[in-house]
Amino acid sequence: MPLAPAQAVALAQSSPSIGARDLAILLGLNLIWGVNLVISRVGLAEIPAILFTLLRFAILAVCLVPWLRVRRDQMGTLVVAAVFIGALQFSLYFWGVGMATNVSSVAIASQLGVPFSTLLSVALLGEIVHWRRWTGIALSFAGILVMGFDREVASQWQSLSLVIAGAFVGCVGLIAIKKLHGFSPLELQAWISWLSLPVLLVLSLEFERPDLSVLAHVSLGAWGALLYTAIAASLVAHTTYFYLVQRYPVTSVAPVTTLSPVFSVVLCVLFLGEVLSVRLVVGGLCTLAGVAIITLREKHIVDTGT
Repeated sequence: MPLAPAQAVALAQSSPSIGARDLAILLGLNLIWGVNLVISRVGLAEIPAILFTLLRFAILAVCLVPWLRVRRDQMGTLVVAAVFIGALQFSLYFWGVGMATNVSSVAIASQLGVPFSTLLSVALLGEIVHWRRWTGIALSFAGILVMGFDREVASQWQSLSLVIAGAFVGCVGLIAIKKLHGFSPLELQAWISWLSLPVLLVLSLEFERPDLSVLAHVSLGAWGALLYTAIAASLVAHTTYFYLVQRYPVTSVAPVTTLSPVFSVVLCVLFLGEVLSVRLVVGGLCTLAGVAIITLREKHIVDTGT
């Protein structure tokens, strides 16, 4: 799952147009994220969703120990950010993905984090939004409504609701992250991972009551899917994305992330045998167009301050 554009805005720096090599890297990152949605299904078929999320963050937490730094004046805000953008967002997301019968619609619905983050910025931070971004917000939600009229998509409303809820709570965490200062990307990932672990442990014990002996029988493919989502999709891809955002204007980079769900949809058709209905295609294009409009408008705000 790529970061919402607003998460990257604070890190943006003015720089020349994105180079061919870095553009190829960015496309590769989107492919990694696109594959992640499909491959995580392999792990979720054998490991309960919240436990899967717990193990994912445990792997990240161990890898990121060297980047932990205690910042006493910001720990309260950091805890709120970690719980929402880490434990709650990803447990809801993987729970929804695990339940989904049509993964393509889930890939598109997960993009609602972009309009949600804009709406919460208006409500909680007093940000001013003009007609172009309102148009993008309207298109994003209209696309989801159009997809909802598809019979197969409508039948999996529970999984879509979980993914959309995950996108929303992630944006609540994003508001808290906007109040933090002085954190490097890897330091922030380290704290989110460590602070998410106790919350995920409680949630898994309460809602899943997992029999941990089952983990001894999990296939190598499922373990591989878990490692992929932790190391490739999160540690490698997100860290590289931060590098690109720091090097180039944010929306020379961020709009390209709308390709991630496109890759997911293509892979779902090729490897999961999903069939794309007219409503799903039209609704998906509508939502992604809305996300692109919101993101491109962020470019004007970052570059001109208006």
